[in-house]
Amino acid sequence: MCSIFCREQGIEETDITIRQDINTATSEAAQPRAIGAVRVVGRFKGGKSCLANLRQSGALKLLFPRRASGLEAVMINTAGGITGGDRFSISAEAVGNCHMTLTTQAAERVYRAQPGQTGGMDTRLRVGTGARLNWMPQETILYNHCSFQRHLTANLAKDATLLVVEPLVFGRIAMGEVLSDARFNDCIDIRRNGQRLYYDAVRLHGDITAKLSRPAVANGANAMANLIFTAPDAGRHLTFLRDALPDTGGVSLIGDDLLVLRLLAKDSFVLRKSLLPILDRLTDNGLPLCWRL
Repeated sequence: MCSIFCREQGIEETDITIRQDINTATSEAAQPRAIGAVRVVGRFKGGKSCLANLRQSGALKLLFPRRASGLEAVMINTAGGITGGDRFSISAEAVGNCHMTLTTQAAERVYRAQPGQTGGMDTRLRVGTGARLNWMPQETILYNHCSFQRHLTANLAKDATLLVVEPLVFGRIAMGEVLSDARFNDCIDIRRNGQRLYYDAVRLHGDITAKLSRPAVANGANAMANLIFTAPDAGRHLTFLRDALPDTGGVSLIGDDLLVLRLLAKDSFVLRKSLLPILDRLTDNGLPLCWRL
C-alpha cells in the first residue's frame, strides 16, 4: 500500500529503516555489572535497639536476625561476588544509645576484572551520642587478576563507640592460588566531632604474593586483619589483647580512647582462630553467629 501511494503522489520511495554496519573488529560486548546500595538507621526505643529506617536496592540486601540485645544486620551480595565495574555503597547510622552490628553472610569474593575496570565499595558510618556500631564483615578474598578499591569513613559523637574489623585473604592456599597480578586499594578514615582520629591507606599492585613474601612486609603471610576500636574506656582492653595475640600481631593504644590492632596469619583459618577471642572480648560476647567456626 505504501508503494502504491508513493507512486500516485509522485514521491520517491526510500528505505524507512536506517541501519549502520557494526565493526566487529572494534566493538565489544557490554559486560553486566552489579550495583547495590543499602542505608540503615538504628535507634533506641522502648528499652531496646530497633530499626528506624531501611532502604536497599540492587544486588545488596540486609537480613535482621533476632538477637537478645542489640540490632544485627547481615549483608548479602546477591551478585555472588565483586568484579571490575561493580559498585556497592553502604550507609549505616546508630543514634540514641542504639547498639548495632553489621556483618556479612559469608566471605566476600573479589574476582578477576576486565582490563581497565575496577570494582568499588564505599562505606559510610555514623555513630551518635551514647550509641555503638560494630562494623565486622567476614573475610574478603582476593583472586588473581582482581582490581578492587574500598573506602570506609566513620564520624563519631564524643562518647560514641565504634569497632571496625576488616579481615583480608590473598588467595586460597588450599586451591594453590597466588596473586601474581592484582590490584587492591583500601582506605579507612575515622573522625570524632569532625577531628580525625585515624587514617590508614593500603595500596598493593602487581605481584602481591611476591610482595607479601618479603620479611619486612608480611614474611609470607597469606591473610591479615586490621582492627580499630574507639571507645571512652578502650584502654582497659590493652593488656588482654596483647596477651591474646600471637607473635604475628600487635596492638597499640593511640590516645586514651583508640586501640589499633594488626594481625598476620598463614591462612584464613589461623587468622579467624586468633580473632575470635579478641572479638568476643570487644563485643561483650556479642559476636554474630555467622562468625563462629
